[in-house]
Amino acid sequence: MNSVFEIFKIGIGPSSSHTVGPMKAAACFRETLSQLDPAAILSCDALEIEAELYGSLACTGTGHGTDRAIALGLLGYHPETVDPDAISTALQNLTHQPEVLRLHGTPVSFSYPKGIRFRRGKLLPLHSNGMRFQLRSGSLCIVQQLYYSVGGGFIVQADPENATAVSASADTEEALPFPFTNARQLLDWCEKRACSIAEIAWLNERSRHDADTLDAYLRRIWSVMQRTIERGCHQSGMLPGGLEVPRRAASLFQQLNSRPLRDPLTALDWVNLWAIATNEENASGGRIVTAPTNGAAGIIPAVLSYYDRFHHSLEVEQLRSFFLTATAIGSLYKRNASISGAVVGCLGVVGVACSMAAGGLAAMLGGTNAQIENAAEIGMEHNLGLTCDPIAGLVQIPCIERNAMGATKAISAARLALQGSGQHVVSLDKVIATMRRTGMDMKRKYKETSRGGLAVSAVDC
Repeated sequence: MNSVFEIFKIGIGPSSSHTVGPMKAAACFRETLSQLDPAAILSCDALEIEAELYGSLACTGTGHGTDRAIALGLLGYHPETVDPDAISTALQNLTHQPEVLRLHGTPVSFSYPKGIRFRRGKLLPLHSNGMRFQLRSGSLCIVQQLYYSVGGGFIVQADPENATAVSASADTEEALPFPFTNARQLLDWCEKRACSIAEIAWLNERSRHDADTLDAYLRRIWSVMQRTIERGCHQSGMLPGGLEVPRRAASLFQQLNSRPLRDPLTALDWVNLWAIATNEENASGGRIVTAPTNGAAGIIPAVLSYYDRFHHSLEVEQLRSFFLTATAIGSLYKRNASISGAVVGCLGVVGVACSMAAGGLAAMLGGTNAQIENAAEIGMEHNLGLTCDPIAGLVQIPCIERNAMGATKAISAARLALQGSGQHVVSLDKVIATMRRTGMDMKRKYKETSRGGLAVSAVDC
């Protein structure tokens, strides 16, 4: 089981796989260089870093801000702490002063943006989101590293001499008191212990973190989600990237504040607003929480806000119930399928977030473990086949509205499951296996390349 600290990470937009992951990879390469033996650069007069992007990163990296993320990582910034308002200045300074660090007194430069090569049409063997970093002195390559951004901000490092051998895992493998690799095992633990899914997840988390640390983190990620929504509801103008997509959340917010709640479906209008506000912030490179990815960052905050406003004020007990249930569900998808749009299309992004949100909401509303599992299954079942086809490689169309649809679908899935007994034909394990096969069968052009679907049908690319 992945920790809640891994599934829900604080970062910046617009993409966990194309922005957060590459920034972390670049920062890791910088750290590798800082540990380099002085003898390796003893006779070098000039040192320069070059980066190469492959697969989906090469196809949609510009629209997703991958080039900017790599530059920031090489400068020593990290996605969870970088100030979004300081990014433009940092990058502008880099264009005038290309030095990113010094190795034993020797300056290391990075030519931004020319130092990034987009190897379109080429793939590295392990994943579509591949990166190669090199430290060079003229024609001599002193050290190189391969990294893969595998979704949700997770990265893996591969041996550059044998790109098929992973030498560092994206997940922390630890012995847990209640290990599970599928939903059936998780439910069996719940039955043996006579407890909820969230309680099993809590006990596993407690083997790694103390209670106060866990509760503080749950409050923190919920607070960041709230601040993202608040900021998104008060920003106007066009989203960056050239598509001239106007921000809508501020206008929707004003309309809803002036409208009485006489129509019961107005609650869904608020859900749409919260999801759109979050993803407009993500699209503009603002502060968000991966949930479990940036592309689906609006679904869980919108569902939590729905509960907070229309059911019960969110306290730490509800936050535990939701986030720990959602973490357990998200871990199953990450282990047994994928949360990367470049691997399985948007069913691994919006589909997984919808499933997590549905299960989490069912838990907060008092559902049994069987009902929670059913809610999560429904949330994915009706996203199967969802392609990832962002126009111009920007996380805007159809991504922003897709989060609103995912949030309302998650609420419907939870409510439908709670009206039943929990018995259902298709299990969560079966739908996860189906999701993986569906994603593998999907043509590559529909998996975050901007070479299929809306990306080519709606505009002349």
